[in-house]
Amino acid sequence: MTVTERGGAMPENGPRNGYARREMLGVAGVAACGLALAGCGTGGAKAQPSIKGKVIAKTADVPVGGGTLVEDLNVVVTQPTQGVYKAFSSVCTHKGCAVSAPKENVIRCACHGSEFAADSGKATKGPATAPLASFQVKVEGDGIVVV
Repeated sequence: MTVTERGGAMPENGPRNGYARREMLGVAGVAACGLALAGCGTGGAKAQPSIKGKVIAKTADVPVGGGTLVEDLNVVVTQPTQGVYKAFSSVCTHKGCAVSAPKENVIRCACHGSEFAADSGKATKGPATAPLASFQVKVEGDGIVVV
């Protein structure tokens, strides 16, 4: 038997199972961290249901230079200029918080202050750097539909 750094005894030919205690503790720690982090990255945002072909908003509910937040679909619908409608994910690309309805052609995230352009979804003020996911839409009657 030899004495390990921590004073414990170890067989002369090494550990019985091929792994030293320190290695086993390290592997266990990494596994525990992996399990704890498995749910990270969503920021509490719900998975987006399929919205293709659905009316997501009425044109009358989307003001020029502003928009509306469709919370149950995780979508923000904008009208940057008269008759032009855009739709984006309402999930901020920084930490997954929900953005607010746009005002003055700016979509804001209250969690950390990120801002996005209402006409493109592009991040214009950080900490977010990636644009909001966009959806192609068209107007059918008085409804805005995801293509």
